[in-house]
Amino acid sequence: MIKLTRIDDRLLHGQVAFTWTPALGVDCILIANDKVAKDEFMKMTLGLAKPASTKLLIKSLEDSVTLLNDERSEHLKVLLLVNSVKDAYAMVKGIPEIKSVNFGGLRTKEGARLISKAIAVNDDDITLIRELLSKGIELEIRQVPTDSRQMVENLL
Repeated sequence: MIKLTRIDDRLLHGQVAFTWTPALGVDCILIANDKVAKDEFMKMTLGLAKPASTKLLIKSLEDSVTLLNDERSEHLKVLLLVNSVKDAYAMVKGIPEIKSVNFGGLRTKEGARLISKAIAVNDDDITLIRELLSKGIELEIRQVPTDSRQMVENLL
């Protein structure tokens, strides 16, 4: 069961590991990222950031979709992490269970504009966001669980 799907360009860090993980009661953090799945150094580095009692899986987008759609993984309580709107879109498209996406952090990049203090999106991101909204997917911004929810559609 996916407890939260989160976009955070830093993927796994202290805020995610020690605030979101206990608040959600997850036992598995799944990083869905094609680049990181092939990078042993990044996998090792991210492994250092996970809470001791939590399983960390790092898989490609395709392998993540396969895992999360497999009934054998239903017992897991998963925090799904991606680092871009594009990857979140791919997860939503491939995993019918996902009905909501949390925006945690997207640093500014060329062609992007801030829609909140920690979220910068470009035109391609906005196109995908609008498509997700049209499919009824809830898109909310919160850095930590205790923050008030800001709905992305109100900030575009």
